[in-house]
Amino acid sequence: MDSRKDRYYSRNVFGVSVVEFFWGLGFPIVLESTFLQLFLKSLGASSLLIGSVPFLFIVGISCFPIFASYYSRNYRFKRPLVIGLHLAAAILVFGFGILLLIIKDAAYILPFFLVFYALFSISLGMGIPVWLNYLVRIFSEAKTVPGLGYMMMFQNIGKIISSFFILKMVEKFAFSPVSAAWVFMLTGLVFALGSVSFLLTKEELDPEDPEPDDTTFFQHIRESLADITANRKFLLFLAADLDFYVILTVFSFYANYATGFYGVAPAVAAGFFVACIYGGSITVNILLGAMNLFNLKQKFILSKFVTLALLILLVFFPSAPAFFVISFMLGFVRAIRNVVYPPSVKRFAARTDATPYFSMAPLLTLPFAAGYPLLFGKLLDHFAWLQQDSYRLLFGVSAGIILITLYLSFQVDFSSDKR
Repeated sequence: MDSRKDRYYSRNVFGVSVVEFFWGLGFPIVLESTFLQLFLKSLGASSLLIGSVPFLFIVGISCFPIFASYYSRNYRFKRPLVIGLHLAAAILVFGFGILLLIIKDAAYILPFFLVFYALFSISLGMGIPVWLNYLVRIFSEAKTVPGLGYMMMFQNIGKIISSFFILKMVEKFAFSPVSAAWVFMLTGLVFALGSVSFLLTKEELDPEDPEPDDTTFFQHIRESLADITANRKFLLFLAADLDFYVILTVFSFYANYATGFYGVAPAVAAGFFVACIYGGSITVNILLGAMNLFNLKQKFILSKFVTLALLILLVFFPSAPAFFVISFMLGFVRAIRNVVYPPSVKRFAARTDATPYFSMAPLLTLPFAAGYPLLFGKLLDHFAWLQQDSYRLLFGVSAGIILITLYLSFQVDFSSDKR
């Protein structure tokens, strides 16, 4: 079966790279975004409300994948589902842009944004596990990491192009609702173009695909959870992977830390910071993805060391030049996670259709994933009188959590059996 998949390797790399290039053009607006932080701050949002952005995202991608797992289980061809769920997210982003043009009272923008972002996160929550399973399905195990490396490299090229577009937009129009409306509408359009580009890929039936079943939704969830909770290797991997949510939280606040206390211009944070982030990502995509240096465990451990280093910089050496290095490192560790996570879950699942694993994993980590950014934002508001030291305190706590995940990552066994 792997030899059949390898026949379409180049085609599938090209297809998913086109998809991710278009989505990369839009990602700096809505995900891992300094643009959103600064846009919301310009509307008078509190740190707690800004912290609710990663909270909504994490709840969406944690609670709703279980529905994707159930409804996709009897589809032997996953591509139509992948396209449809991606298009749903694109339509929501475009629709929010239209709302921004219609709404005249700025006081209503924040509530509408929260509703939009909740729906957008739910849409992604439905789509991500099906998409991840599709990616590890169309590539052989030997070529999954290089394939994902090329794919993510093109995504990050799109992100860099977009980051300079954002820089020019912010320099010229600041964060006016009208200019933001056009940015969101354009983002929705490029997301839609990327979604239909999945038609360029080739999906093969797998003889080991599970037979259709008629279990109820709750039976499916119960059986999937029983399988996953009995898989001790996978549970240890999830615990060691909790640094992913620490990084999401750092993404949500460090630009305000830089602009509020270290003289970094908002346009620079919204543009050049993002360019540095994606420069770090492309470095990983080439070296650890396409060239496939190091094995999965080594890459996993490396991400913890780099995360610890960037948090030390944030606590002890914050300065305008240092933030460019920190941005590069943030992109570096996020890219490692993107390269390592899908093949690792597939390996731990040891099954053809790993959608239940991709779906249930975020649910198991939800308490920490959703609680940490909210707690971070709440404590920033509570300790606001400390000014920049409030950020330093919480970045220091984050470093302590990374040390724990670093220890656990050494314990993870990446062999493919479930014992």
